[in-house]
Amino acid sequence: MTNKEEIQLIVNDARLGKESAFKKLLNTYWSDVFRFQFSKTNDEEEAEDITIKTFAKAFDKIDLYNDNYNFKTWLISISKNIFLDSIRGKRNETVSLNKGNSEAYYISDDAPSPEDKIIIEQNLAELLRHIKKLKPAQQEIINLRYFQEYSYKEIAEKLNESMSSVKVKLLRSKKLLSEIIENKK
Repeated sequence: MTNKEEIQLIVNDARLGKESAFKKLLNTYWSDVFRFQFSKTNDEEEAEDITIKTFAKAFDKIDLYNDNYNFKTWLISISKNIFLDSIRGKRNETVSLNKGNSEAYYISDDAPSPEDKIIIEQNLAELLRHIKKLKPAQQEIINLRYFQEYSYKEIAEKLNESMSSVKVKLLRSKKLLSEIIENKK
């Protein structure tokens, strides 16, 4: 494990935007954050999604990290908040109780209305225009993950790269895409 001074140097490099520093932080703390999330969710896929969101948020806000605290503690705090937000989002389900029957049924209407379909198509077309502003390698990794729904492992195999490299590149690509979208407004 890396000591506090080494972590501080890596964090400083990350603040300067060095991709190798982001990879080191991801590799050093991935399993800690994932284990924490898995203990909360008991769902491997959800734990991985929240872990990825944790690193995305941490890397995006790395300038806000206070050097007086342990970096792992900061990551776990971010992860805990993302987990709590996801729980709050799940509470908005509708429950129907049948009279004379003690069973509860969750009702979910996932079918989009005709208006929703038009909005979705327009938003998708606009998103694709924004994605085309990225470098080809960034376009490819976003396409593989979100449009072709490849797993991180499948992307790593297809691009002949490590999983941690794929995760960092995807985080960076998403951040750049977000900036492109924000600058449009």
